[in-house]
Amino acid sequence: MVRKSFKKRDITIGIAFIALVISVLSFYIWHQTESVRLGYRTGGLEETVNQLRKEVEKLETIKASLLSLDRVERISRKELKLSAPEKEQIVYEDFDSME
Repeated sequence: MVRKSFKKRDITIGIAFIALVISVLSFYIWHQTESVRLGYRTGGLEETVNQLRKEVEKLETIKASLLSLDRVERISRKELKLSAPEKEQIVYEDFDSME
């Protein structure tokens, strides 16, 4: 059996080609892995945003109920013992004449 001898140049070109193929495949695999990782991260962040939106809606509902005029009036009359002002206690200012 005759064995073919390879020149140093051919071996160098072969190794360079193999290194290039390995580099391209490594880059492709890294790129795909990053795409999947970013997809999972985006999904997680979207879920977090949705939960925060629901929490904001809940808090706005609570805020609206706490600031309702009926509740404020009830607290002011019962707990703070406030009453409506008398006519002589009301002072009207004419802001147009102050210019």
